[in-house]
Amino acid sequence: MFWTMVRGALLRQKGKMLMVAFTVALGASLATAMLNVMLDVGDKVNQELKTYGANITVIPRGASLLDALYGVNEGSGVSDKYLKEEELGNIKTIFWAFNIVDFTPYLNARVRLLTPRGEGEIGLVGTWFNHHLELPTGEALDTGMGNMKRWWDMEGRWLTDKEQNALMVGHQAAKQHGITLGDSITLQGNGQPRTFTVASIFNAGGDEDGRIYVPLSVAQGLVNREGQVSSVEVSALTTPDNELSRRAAQDPKSLSIKEWETWYCTAYVSAICYQIDEVISGAVSKPIRQVAESEGAILQKTQLLMLLITILSLAGSALGISNLVTASVMERASEIGLLKAVGAYDGPISGLVLTEIGITGIGGGIGGYFVGLGFAQIIGHTVFGSPIDLKPLVVPLVGVLVLLVTLAGSIPSIRFLLSLRPAEVLHGR
Repeated sequence: MFWTMVRGALLRQKGKMLMVAFTVALGASLATAMLNVMLDVGDKVNQELKTYGANITVIPRGASLLDALYGVNEGSGVSDKYLKEEELGNIKTIFWAFNIVDFTPYLNARVRLLTPRGEGEIGLVGTWFNHHLELPTGEALDTGMGNMKRWWDMEGRWLTDKEQNALMVGHQAAKQHGITLGDSITLQGNGQPRTFTVASIFNAGGDEDGRIYVPLSVAQGLVNREGQVSSVEVSALTTPDNELSRRAAQDPKSLSIKEWETWYCTAYVSAICYQIDEVISGAVSKPIRQVAESEGAILQKTQLLMLLITILSLAGSALGISNLVTASVMERASEIGLLKAVGAYDGPISGLVLTEIGITGIGGGIGGYFVGLGFAQIIGHTVFGSPIDLKPLVVPLVGVLVLLVTLAGSIPSIRFLLSLRPAEVLHGR
């Protein structure tokens, strides 16, 4: 009898029930899309930010000490401390190896510049542009500055590591020394001078604009520093800092064993720096705080925005359900009054209404979930240019949220139902 009444009520009010199902589906679809994106947005945002440069710098311990004590920067010519190029592949063997997106070394030096318009001293930087690296694990990696500095405004082209007689000039250096694209210029380090062709003039918006860039092996040969590098820039996917990571950055030995394990096994920028120092001899890794902290702040604000959208969409669905169900109960006031008059209690009548709404809500929730998966992929391809990974955790979360929203939207109608008096309803009052 109970299910017969439920079926009859659904059929008689199919218009309103469809509207309830649509309202639930709308809220469920937005919740599904936002929750999937929110749970996957960390890697997506980090990947986007990685295109704007490194967030970790690795320098020799001696150079780090000079910088801390006297403000002497690497490449100034005062420090003779260097890192070993042969050890750079070890960066991809740390615990968080898969979080290392890119890295590239730099050898900084001062050389003599000779051009048809004059001569002078200039900063020289040797680096990897598109380096193929065989890792100690047996894997291979293609990395270099070409990936990490893609925002540079380039007149000409990026170099390749195989080009031994070409170079890139910063636009300030080009302006100062009268260098134009295609010119032949001569550089002299600690040995014989060498002539190069200007393959590009770039605008990086920083100190790099006053320097010349050549392949690392070329720079090493010019200044007799074979196998040595001044610093390494690392681009890594990181977890936003918290109190634990900040304490560890100051002194890892101050942590308890449990805290140390938690910190070491979490992709904090300080943990990744610590692990890099373990595999590179005489290295000190430092996070570029402005970049690392900005990444964490942007990620947290993005996730908060999506959470707010989810909450507001569900609140809107609850209000819509409340209005529709209350209108439905008001239309059925005579039916409900008659049920009470023949002896039906408030509990079974409320259960009847809730069952009708629950069935409708389940149908709308299932439909909304699959529509939400489509919304998530549209967001992924439109905003990040890649699909959103579907999270199994979203299924029970959406189910619970749909249940709570449906129940919340039913409260006003149940209160109205309980307040109905059979005598007044049946007499048309």
